[in-house]
Amino acid sequence: MVFSSITFLFYFLPIVLGVYYIVPKKIKNIVLLVASFVFYFFGEPKYVLLMLFSILTTYIFGILIDKYRKTEKSKIFLAIACAISIGLLVYFKYANFLIENINLWLKNKVDFINVALPIGISFYTFQMLSYLVDVYKGNAKVQKSLLKLAMYVSLFPQLIAGPIVRYTTIQDQLENRTHTIEKFALGVRRFIIGLSKKVLIANVLGELVSTFLSSNEMSILYYWLYAISAMLQIYFDFSGYSDMAIGLGKMFGFEFLENFNYPYIATSITDFWRRWHISLSSWFRDYVYIPLGGNRTTKVKWLRNIMIVWLLTGLWHGAAWNFVIWGLYFGILLIVEKIFLGKYLEKIPKIFSHLYVLIIVMVSFIIFNGDNTSMILQNIGGLVGIKGVPFILPESIYYLKSYFIIIIIGIIGATPILKNIATSKKLEKIVNVLEPVFLLCLLVICTSYIVDGSFNPFLYFRF
Repeated sequence: MVFSSITFLFYFLPIVLGVYYIVPKKIKNIVLLVASFVFYFFGEPKYVLLMLFSILTTYIFGILIDKYRKTEKSKIFLAIACAISIGLLVYFKYANFLIENINLWLKNKVDFINVALPIGISFYTFQMLSYLVDVYKGNAKVQKSLLKLAMYVSLFPQLIAGPIVRYTTIQDQLENRTHTIEKFALGVRRFIIGLSKKVLIANVLGELVSTFLSSNEMSILYYWLYAISAMLQIYFDFSGYSDMAIGLGKMFGFEFLENFNYPYIATSITDFWRRWHISLSSWFRDYVYIPLGGNRTTKVKWLRNIMIVWLLTGLWHGAAWNFVIWGLYFGILLIVEKIFLGKYLEKIPKIFSHLYVLIIVMVSFIIFNGDNTSMILQNIGGLVGIKGVPFILPESIYYLKSYFIIIIIGIIGATPILKNIATSKKLEKIVNVLEPVFLLCLLVICTSYIVDGSFNPFLYFRF
């Protein structure tokens, strides 16, 4: 079940909200837990038991880690618990990738494992790992209620595609959270904005991306249309989902941290990753980079730490070499910025540092979308006309005319321009009157698109 579906919007969510607000406070968590498992069962019925097993082992080892705190046993229990969680993730997500490469390099004939990737396993595994580590370090109180821990892991607003919600962020909210009309209204507003990003921008641009990938009539203009559209599609798909998750959280009284902060206005790659998928980059910083020594070590180890983090970041996104290359690509660029390029980026006019980031990120998403090295090189080379690609063809003119407006809307929407207008004190009265009507219109239009059965994947479901 996806958020941008009729089943979720007009059946599941209204029923869950209705029951949630009718029942007494002490039963609300049970309602959310049941709803979350129904939500997951709808999409992955056979893997509900896997998630239950993961929750139960995390619960048991969390108690053991806390019980034997500051002893060697606590460290052993942490190691066992992490090994179980990471082992399950590796088996389901990376086993066939490992087998494929073993067969390639060692000329063996190891049979592939007939196993599908459980939806959301990368997200809920990282949440459980952060909980275990924080309990071990004393940064979080151990959760002695299996129900509350299960709700934290399986909470449906953020279960499928994040953001990665740390236990320390909502541990108090599991016990007590406020429900107000204002917070609920803000949640509805945020959800509709996220839904609109997904349905009206990401899905539409996704159609252009899919058309390009199946086309044989290539031109420089078409390559640029593809690259810009893919860049915007990924941003609006994932940030739209995060907006919907944060909005749903507010509807149920939770406050999730922001996951995107206009990354395309960044002036360096370092700045970009402070703004893009904040919950993931901060997770790797706190649970991998800093424990490895961060930058408080020798220069060689510091550079090693950066590359390890970005190798893992790439692999987290998918079990394929293009994701490994994508991660290492950013790792190398961040090292270059930290060693010498960063100080120059601070001195040059902002327009040039913005362009630098946009071109680097655009190329990165060509790598991200590439099925193989040949395809990646072809799509990057096509931007500059390698192999005699013509500058323009009738097909590219047609798609430019067809998608020009939505691309412009996407470019504007990827900046704070609209937000600044909406929050302007001078326009406050007008916005207060028109915003409900505008949001209602967006919901109606989104519903029309969904009913029409148009292109509607969630890119981050595969992670």
